[in-house]
Amino acid sequence: MKYRQLTKEQFEGLHEEFARFLASQSIDAKEWKQIKEEKPNVAEDEMNVFSDVVWDDVLTKTNYLEHFSERTVNLFKCDENKMERIVINVNKTINLLEEEGYHWLLKNPLDNDVEILEGEKAYVKERNLEVFDLIEKGSSISKGEFFNFFKKLIT
Repeated sequence: MKYRQLTKEQFEGLHEEFARFLASQSIDAKEWKQIKEEKPNVAEDEMNVFSDVVWDDVLTKTNYLEHFSERTVNLFKCDENKMERIVINVNKTINLLEEEGYHWLLKNPLDNDVEILEGEKAYVKERNLEVFDLIEKGSSISKGEFFNFFKKLIT
């Protein structure tokens, strides 16, 4: 398995897509039920393959990630061959995980208590694996508004 198996909730949300996936392998609902009961290892393998297909699709479409903690924000732009990163450290008693702290940062991005660092690196592993790793470590997929806001400030 390349990534990890989707959660039960994710499978439920993708019920129709999973049914189409099974149908593409000539497995209907009755046969799927039988496979689950009689060949749980085969069922597990099918679920793993489907999970990898879904993850690959999602990760390939992911261009931006963000990770917030109380005083630090990590913003990532995931290009084809490299990843750009902006790190924002707030040296003030503020909690960026709360709405008040988030809005303070948006209103005061150039405050003396705000330190902005940037860098980029080529992928060491396959791009989607590195993006997946950041998601597993708590990053969220975003549309890049925050990244682009701060990129404009520092360029």
